[in-house]
Amino acid sequence: MADGRGEEINEAEPRGAAGGEDVFDDPILEQGAVVLRGYVIERINTADPSRHVCSEDLGGRPDEQQDPQIKEVVEQLLKIAEELNRNAEFQRLINQVQTNCVKDVFMSVARNIFADGINWGRVVALFHLAYRLIHRALTTNHLENIRMVIGWVLQVIRDQLYSWLVQQGGWAGVINSISRWRTIAIAASVLLVVAFVYYRKTR
Repeated sequence: MADGRGEEINEAEPRGAAGGEDVFDDPILEQGAVVLRGYVIERINTADPSRHVCSEDLGGRPDEQQDPQIKEVVEQLLKIAEELNRNAEFQRLINQVQTNCVKDVFMSVARNIFADGINWGRVVALFHLAYRLIHRALTTNHLENIRMVIGWVLQVIRDQLYSWLVQQGGWAGVINSISRWRTIAIAASVLLVVAFVYYRKTR
């Protein structure tokens, strides 16, 4: 599949680097991986403080979360996530996703999340699903699943979200458009409920 820049896309797997951290040729993908790890770290450390998860645990660099812009982007995404956390139906449905969720199920849900449009609330819904799967991987000691889930999210970013992110000015775009986050988050949670219902009906 072409990504609009003349390149063929198969997987969003990063190139390996010394120390095991992820390295990308594309700044939007690279920052996307860092932002996703930052989001997951903050969610896990809030929900399960005894774990002390850091970037290296998720395939990142030790200092990658120190960038002030990354911190601000993650902070804004977490604000949107708070609205999702208040949605009981969203929580019930996301709890049904198995720890060993297979790639085609994840991709099917992702396609449904963005089926009729993209906004920051829906991006957070995708990140929230990834966070839950990564948290489960940590708590059940299926550590090999962590980078696999991150790779799935990056493939969605590259295949479905890339052009939209460019139009937003990259990940920092969430900082400038956060004023409508409550409405956006509610729409995202409703859409994700529909996506999970669709998934359950087609199993």
